[in-house]
Amino acid sequence: MSAIKMKRVLTTPALIAFGLAYMVPLGIFTTYGEVTVTSNGHLPIAYIITLAMIFFTALSYCRMANKLPIAGSAYSYVQRTFGGKVGFLVGWAQILDYLFLPILNYLVLGIYLNEAFPAIPAPVFVLGSLIGVSLLNYLGIKLINSVNFTLIIIQMIFIGLFIFLTFTNVNLTPDAMMKPLLVNAGDFSGLLSGAAILCLAFLGFDAIATLAEESNDAQKSLPRAIIWTVLIAGCIFLIVSYCAHLAYPNWTDFAENKDTASLDVVRRVGDISRLGGEFMYNFFQAAYLTGVFASAMTAQTSVSRIFYAMGREGVLPKQIFYRIHPRFRTPYLSIIFVACFSLLSLVLSLTLVVSMISFGALVAFTFVNLCVIKSYLGEGQTKTFALIIKYGLLPAIGVLLSLWLWTSLDATAMVVGLIWLAIGFFYLIYLTKGFTKLLPSIDPHELNSIIKD
Repeated sequence: MSAIKMKRVLTTPALIAFGLAYMVPLGIFTTYGEVTVTSNGHLPIAYIITLAMIFFTALSYCRMANKLPIAGSAYSYVQRTFGGKVGFLVGWAQILDYLFLPILNYLVLGIYLNEAFPAIPAPVFVLGSLIGVSLLNYLGIKLINSVNFTLIIIQMIFIGLFIFLTFTNVNLTPDAMMKPLLVNAGDFSGLLSGAAILCLAFLGFDAIATLAEESNDAQKSLPRAIIWTVLIAGCIFLIVSYCAHLAYPNWTDFAENKDTASLDVVRRVGDISRLGGEFMYNFFQAAYLTGVFASAMTAQTSVSRIFYAMGREGVLPKQIFYRIHPRFRTPYLSIIFVACFSLLSLVLSLTLVVSMISFGALVAFTFVNLCVIKSYLGEGQTKTFALIIKYGLLPAIGVLLSLWLWTSLDATAMVVGLIWLAIGFFYLIYLTKGFTKLLPSIDPHELNSIIKD
């Protein structure tokens, strides 16, 4: 139906900016207090553990992005590797993550901006943000790319200033510098619990894979961007968390005020410098909110591409989701659908939305790792010791770590996720007429054309 194709305009740096915008570099402050207390003041070490854990799954996304450089990310990989039915259910679960992240960002924007400007109701800010994000997505990926770079730079300026002020104003004694890095035997359980929470900060590197059909030389640029995004974000989180501990080493103070711990740290850095605590607080608020806006924008971009891929396959209505705007080359009806769904941000609570996000991501992580094993070591594939390590052991570790992260999900997340999967299962029964028919699928010639384009 859609002979018009999306524009291949995204280079590796643009994809990295997209991934970082999705992840929000300043997102480290969202869980700063909670994980600092959980890890007994060893937040930097917890980030190192998290980075090591996520890296295995990131490698699997690189393998599959190189093998299948098409829009849809985990949905497309599983659909081609394990068949349409499993692929559909994984894609359905993945939608839960991608659909509710924009809503989460709109709610955060509404709450923070309403606090700064109490005369204006929060729903006004929510609606304004939603319209702005949707318009930018409608007008094209190239415009989003430009906005992403701007919003990332604002966050990087704050991060750079935060690091500079810390190292130039804190008394850097050897004991103080080593304290957050020295772990006692009794701290390991807290570190692992903290690492499980921090994994959520890395959600977003996988969103890069949804832009395969808008990337230059996707088989090379996607894997590079995925790895660099994970490494850059990990380094930012590690350095900022280390500086925050140097600036405010008395982490036990946060036990009673975990949610506002990051604001206490930001003010402390301002107070020990000549800039002042209020300046740093206001700068942080502005930089953080621009980051949240960027995350909403990239999240809507990603989910609209997943819908586009599912519409092309025919498992969602083609006349709505498999449509490209003739001028802007964007899946405009998918974008409008996501915008309409995001109106739920006017009525849902922040707590409920947060609980919905992690379930779909962990389903996708688990199956992408399994895809690597089956794709590269399946029947008829060459199996040497080196290949078994590369395509067997490493993704198997990714599977085990993803399954372990399931233990960190709260009961609400599990219930909502399973209900969502049940709805998808019944829809699958409808699509297959009680499993008597095959799911519709993209023509192999069209698939080859997309990969070779």
